[in-house]
Amino acid sequence: MRGAKSAKWVVGATVVALAATACGGGSGSDKDNASKEKGKPAGYVSIDVGEPQKPLIPADTNESLGSYVIQSLFTQLLDFDAQGKIVYTNAESIKTTDSKTWTVKLKAGWKFHDGTPVTSKSYVDAWNWYANIENKQQNAFWFEDIAGYADVHPEKGAPAKKEMSGLKVVDDTTFTIDLAKPVPYFEYKLGYTTWAPLPASFYKDPAAFGQKPVGNGPYIFEKWDHKKLIQVKANPDYQGPNKAQNKGVLFKNYATVEAAYQDLLSGNLDMIRQVGPKDLPKYKQDLGDRAIEQPYAAIQSLVPTFYSKTFKGINPKVLQGLSMAIDRETITKTVLNGTRQPATSFIPQGVAGKQDLQSDVFKFNPAKAKQLVTEGGGVPDNKIWIQYNADGGHKEWITAVCESIRNSTGVDCIPDAKPDFQTDLEARDNNKVKAMYRGGWVADYPVNVNFMRELYGTTAEANNGRFSDPEVDAAFKKGDNAKSLEESIKLYQEAEKLVLTKMPAIPLWEYKINGGHSEAVDNVTVDFHGDFNITEVTTK
Repeated sequence: MRGAKSAKWVVGATVVALAATACGGGSGSDKDNASKEKGKPAGYVSIDVGEPQKPLIPADTNESLGSYVIQSLFTQLLDFDAQGKIVYTNAESIKTTDSKTWTVKLKAGWKFHDGTPVTSKSYVDAWNWYANIENKQQNAFWFEDIAGYADVHPEKGAPAKKEMSGLKVVDDTTFTIDLAKPVPYFEYKLGYTTWAPLPASFYKDPAAFGQKPVGNGPYIFEKWDHKKLIQVKANPDYQGPNKAQNKGVLFKNYATVEAAYQDLLSGNLDMIRQVGPKDLPKYKQDLGDRAIEQPYAAIQSLVPTFYSKTFKGINPKVLQGLSMAIDRETITKTVLNGTRQPATSFIPQGVAGKQDLQSDVFKFNPAKAKQLVTEGGGVPDNKIWIQYNADGGHKEWITAVCESIRNSTGVDCIPDAKPDFQTDLEARDNNKVKAMYRGGWVADYPVNVNFMRELYGTTAEANNGRFSDPEVDAAFKKGDNAKSLEESIKLYQEAEKLVLTKMPAIPLWEYKINGGHSEAVDNVTVDFHGDFNITEVTTK
């Protein structure tokens, strides 16, 4: 999904995990201003995170901005360490003998922020509510592996039941999950925040809850000043392994990444997730050992909308030609200042099943590009648009990509800017993208399935290009029916080779985080998903 420690769409020109590495450069001494941030309570830290697209409900959040906040407020059964290995958080254990029936044992004594206990029922009730088609949760499809999902989420009409037959409460700290069929990688999926539990108070008024959420995570919600900031405070009673080492967090909204960077330099912001293209050439010199640059499990793509006049019924040769028209090497080295790695597949580094497809489709070849576009019948009016969010630092590279396509193929390519990430996502969700959109996807879990089924499966919520192909769906199903995780990964590698012939997207490059922090904070590290480990940050 898009986006939460989650499948999430990435907002920035950046957004596996290793400890953050310091980069060389100047002294970056801003101590005089570092801790004078106006309006920030003592002991709190601040980070540039814009307005979430949706209310703060775990299963209705699949983009990186809302995800940051959801991760601070909620804790699911498990998470992943820096190497992408499973770490139990709210779960004591998760066991299976056949990959079909899973038994979950919770850690006892865990509580929601309102003081009520987190029990097996907290999970079962939440998952049933998330999956119910009447509740219109973006991430409902994540529960489709569970037996009885079709009863609560039918393809047409009202749900036949309100509960999935596959979920059973055994006692307060034990419940079972029976899947419709074995899924070898199912435990990994549980690391996505959409599986977080809900307190009983949620069901009284879900809409109000989304504005003032009550979670079970390391931070407690304090306030949401829309399009300005969200403030949370450390949960003193939190029992998870990621207990907050600071007193709270301000998630601050900025109109541009450049504005956020200037606030970082002046001491009015503690952490910036991504430095924009204009500042990339000098940010290491500005920040010195406070600059952070490292790869993580995410990939940037151009996604055609197959419902649009431009790409409806398009021949994949045209998309392969457009891909070969993009000079990835030059754009990543110049416009993006060497901060990206050109893609050689649909899967980023740090994800099980990553392979080099060794295809010419990813190599710059203007002559072949023009030939393929012509052979495939071209595009209507010989024109395409690439939609992007103007607040994410994308203008420069989108412009460069368009120029490369235009010069190589003669196809007119037009950047289509939306003012912010929220507006960009709404256009995608409502099938209003003219031709293509900038797709940035970060891993929900470190298995290649997450970059295949969750993006290009016909029923996948994050499939905003509305790609649908029965051969691809069948290949995914084959991977899902594997008898082991290893076999599933291999079958999804074969599925990826098939996806390459269909071109549901044009992979561009793999991400690196290029951010930094102020003099006012220490212990700033990055997790598997490219997010700052907010709970570990300390103040001076």
